[in-house]
Amino acid sequence: MNLNSPMRRRTFLYMGAGFAAGVALAGPAGAARTVRRWVRPDKLRIAMVGTANRAGANLDEVAGEQIVALCDVDRGYLKAAGERFPEARRFEDYREMLSAGLDIDAVLVATPDHIHAPASTMAMRAGKHVYCEKPLTHTVREARLMAELAREHGVATQMGTQIHAGANYRRVVELIRSGAIGKVREVHVWCGKSWSDGRFGEVKPAPAGLNWDLWLGPAPERPYCDGLHPAQWRRFWQYGAGTLGDMACHYLDLVFWALDLKHPARVEAWGPELHPDGTPNALKVRWDFPKTDSAEPCTLWWYDGGPRPDLFATLTTADGQPVAWGDGHLFVGETGMILSDYNNHRLLRDGRFAEFTRPEPTIPDSIGHHAEWIRACKEGTPTTCHFGYSGPLTETVLLGAIAYRAGEPIDWDPRLMKIGNSSAGNALITKVYRDGWQV
Repeated sequence: MNLNSPMRRRTFLYMGAGFAAGVALAGPAGAARTVRRWVRPDKLRIAMVGTANRAGANLDEVAGEQIVALCDVDRGYLKAAGERFPEARRFEDYREMLSAGLDIDAVLVATPDHIHAPASTMAMRAGKHVYCEKPLTHTVREARLMAELAREHGVATQMGTQIHAGANYRRVVELIRSGAIGKVREVHVWCGKSWSDGRFGEVKPAPAGLNWDLWLGPAPERPYCDGLHPAQWRRFWQYGAGTLGDMACHYLDLVFWALDLKHPARVEAWGPELHPDGTPNALKVRWDFPKTDSAEPCTLWWYDGGPRPDLFATLTTADGQPVAWGDGHLFVGETGMILSDYNNHRLLRDGRFAEFTRPEPTIPDSIGHHAEWIRACKEGTPTTCHFGYSGPLTETVLLGAIAYRAGEPIDWDPRLMKIGNSSAGNALITKVYRDGWQV
């Protein structure tokens, strides 16, 4: 499509400035505001941005509602989804979909990271509820904007951190808040996954059926190279943020929830020599969080690509055997430690697994991560990973990438949204968008 076409210019009108007028807001103080308005008693009318792979899993979760529109830049994926939902209108460009005057209640965005904010912000400005995959955005400034727009427009939002809905994270949060290991001032998180160093390869024609210009969206124009779609885009700074961007929102979610973290004051990162195009195959990050009214000061460490904290090697089972554990978290408290992952956790004292009396559950079970969002869209109830929560979480993750790319520790002022000691870091808080794709 022509970059200067009327369609591209019309995207800035966002259609329906008064869409959300007359709604009442609901939800507890401090939660993201949601909309209490009449919704059809039977089905939520949902539009999908992305239809396959991770988007396909999301589509399965909301298929019980009414899928009214499908958007995908890959015509093969779009055709397959359209055959499953034959009554849904099909689009390759989400801007055309959101400007087509369709009766849409909510939008689910599951695309490469660089499309998350452009699609989600357009939807929220049009008064649509939004579910967006993790990481919430591609830049720190986008994360702040997403939280602001969700609050301003009173829409129900959820970031795709599905593990948050499980029982295990709830039990760990309860343990830590009960004081089972005393005050927690240090947490280590590791993930062995690695996206190999990103390097643009041989220029090739885009795969048949892929609209490469729309896939690029806000990113700089460049030829297609082998492997970018659908699998390898996370290896490149222009579209993703490596393993940190891929996995940290899932793992740091538990730490943010348990310790009520918001914004770090200082961030430092270590990795291989920086490449201008490609994310690293391993990364280590340190975030220092200050004391707040609701949280103690805390140092949070992240390791991806294989390394683990030295402290992990000292842990043993009750009978003195080395601990066998996959990816996970280690909360270090004054009187003990908690080792956890997505599905399990163990309390340790003096470096060994220990028996303990578990506190009574206080956090209700989730009705399901997507179900929370659907109910919020219909009833105005709060969600657990709304953009007011997941925005600061995403900001923190992306500040780790900025510290690595800047090549120096950064001092972060969340109120001014400014790095006080690094011009290189400040340049990475936002980015330049191709014309017609601004947030």
